[in-house]
Amino acid sequence: MYDWKSKTITTEQALALVKSGDNIQFGMAAEVPCDFISKLHTIADKVTDVRLTTCIDPLNGEYFQEKYLKEAFIYDSYFYTPIQRKLQSTGRVSFIPNHLHSAASARNFHRKANIYIGSAYPPDADGKVRFSCSNVYEEEIAKNADIVIMEVTPNAPRSFGQNYLEYDDVDYIVECDYNLPPLADVPSGETDRLIGGHIAGLINDGDCIQVGIGAIPNAVCEFLADKKDLGVHTEMMTTGIMRLMKLGVINGSRKQVDRGKVVCAFAYGTQELYEFMHEHPDIYVGRGSSVNDAYVIAQNDNQVSINTSVEVDLCGQCCSESIGNLQISGSGGQVDTATGAVRSKNGRSFIALHSTAMAKNPQTGEREEVSKIVPTLRPGAVVTLSRMDVDWVVSEYGAVCLRGTNVRERAERLISIAHPKFREELRRAASELLYWV
Repeated sequence: MYDWKSKTITTEQALALVKSGDNIQFGMAAEVPCDFISKLHTIADKVTDVRLTTCIDPLNGEYFQEKYLKEAFIYDSYFYTPIQRKLQSTGRVSFIPNHLHSAASARNFHRKANIYIGSAYPPDADGKVRFSCSNVYEEEIAKNADIVIMEVTPNAPRSFGQNYLEYDDVDYIVECDYNLPPLADVPSGETDRLIGGHIAGLINDGDCIQVGIGAIPNAVCEFLADKKDLGVHTEMMTTGIMRLMKLGVINGSRKQVDRGKVVCAFAYGTQELYEFMHEHPDIYVGRGSSVNDAYVIAQNDNQVSINTSVEVDLCGQCCSESIGNLQISGSGGQVDTATGAVRSKNGRSFIALHSTAMAKNPQTGEREEVSKIVPTLRPGAVVTLSRMDVDWVVSEYGAVCLRGTNVRERAERLISIAHPKFREELRRAASELLYWV
């Protein structure tokens, strides 16, 4: 028998463990400790410079108010959400550049957690506390932390895989009763569906897929409904993947590794997704360091990676996480999955984006349509996926393969899928850049 009751404390007792200067690491996305975060601001007058580290924080906790960030809290994030974007100017919010597969090891190398706290399904009879929806970094950070606290809620899914801590790894349990934070199911627009159709047309029966987050990946999933025997090896288990499993499109029968299993490092989606995952025997939640290892990804033939980008320049550099020097999201597993896919036998990596966006003109202040296929990335832009690693690029005007092409060929192909109103301007720019289009 495991005496979990002896480890049970209240949220207030958990907060009392926090000391000035501590580094607290939260679970990722749906794995955040909701009760702890909801009351964190109540200790703001008792502590200074407590560093909070997380990834895709779905809660706009009260502690995010600038009056608390001024002295009590410092915030580090692997992946920005809108609230973090707005607070960059405070000087108390900062981004952690990372590849998902090494997020835990790199952070442990730099700064160990004094406290790890996340959510989980209530303890199993065998002494395991299972991370319900993520083991991107949770296990590795927790095992290196001074104190490990788990908020357990029966409303979380009990999922299987390499996604648990043993009895001796957990210091405290907080019993809760909340639902996990959902991710809204973003509807796909006409442009998203055009892009989704282009990508789906290049996916074959039996392929093993990875899809990311947002309207374009959702549209891709819509267009895969008539495929057969798809497999999944992905960083993120999504609502779109769930729907394809329910349709029988995804069964993993042709995978070379983990046949029959949907392999992911984390899940984030609708309440329906969490309910679907509960004790599902074919969903495997693994460590991010393994699931997102490019060499592990490549072990399945016909691996397909589908990600999105903010802008792509004419030599193929992809900025997928910033607008100029303004961080807006994160690299996530884009490099891991893209490079893993192209190492796979018959694998393909797709970078998708709308051909245009609306942006404010710095001279006039008016919003205007701009091309997202650009001569060069704007000053300060982050190169998320290098030109050496880019494979396919897709807009609503088509899909082009850049693998093995020279710079002139890349420029020609990318201009062919730019919005027609910007193509002549891009040709002139390519000539000025000595790409000789």
